[in-house]
Amino acid sequence: MSALTAHRARLGRAPDPTALVFPTATGREMDAHNVRRAFRKVVLVARLDPNAWTPRELRHSFVSLLSHSGMRIEQIARLLGHSGTAVTERVYRHELRPVLEDGAETMDTLFPETDAG
Repeated sequence: MSALTAHRARLGRAPDPTALVFPTATGREMDAHNVRRAFRKVVLVARLDPNAWTPRELRHSFVSLLSHSGMRIEQIARLLGHSGTAVTERVYRHELRPVLEDGAETMDTLFPETDAG
């Protein structure tokens, strides 16, 4: 069972492929304000700073994680609804591993391991 099918089952909805996944309480499409308000509640429950986290950060993380897992940038761009890969690469894809590795190597140089004995 897919996550989407399970989500709809929990809400008591049939798996209608044209139905909205996360509608408002009245069944309509959420606007940006509704999404931000609902997201803020989740962020607060997770004990995160609601001023530091927005739904946009999830989009960046989504792209970076898919990219890191080896998914082709063309496929990721399509998932985001982009017509090409330029915006996906320039704006959304943030390769974390090289940055972390560079930082760790620099710290090893600054603070070399010494024998405690």
